[in-house]
Amino acid sequence: MVGVCNQCGLPQDLCVCELIAREQQKITVSIEKKKFGKKYTIVSGIGKEANIEETVRTLKNKFACGGTAKTGQIELQGDHKARMKAALVALGFPEETIEIKS
Repeated sequence: MVGVCNQCGLPQDLCVCELIAREQQKITVSIEKKKFGKKYTIVSGIGKEANIEETVRTLKNKFACGGTAKTGQIELQGDHKARMKAALVALGFPEETIEIKS
């Protein structure tokens, strides 16, 4: 038996809550220097309703790096700013909501 979504009331197969959550977010991508001068790509603005754990796992596999999701943001080891917009669009985030900070 298929479950029913608590938010929209549709069956789990037809639930659009995650899609709507992805379209309503303002995502910013920036680079931070942390301990020992290492660079980290910080992706902030992705809410928990957009399945942030799945997004982190996919990005880590795509960029072959380590990373984590803490306090509502994704931290990836290394400088992936140049390729991040295309990767997020491939995951279903709208291109106009993604901002790359320099």
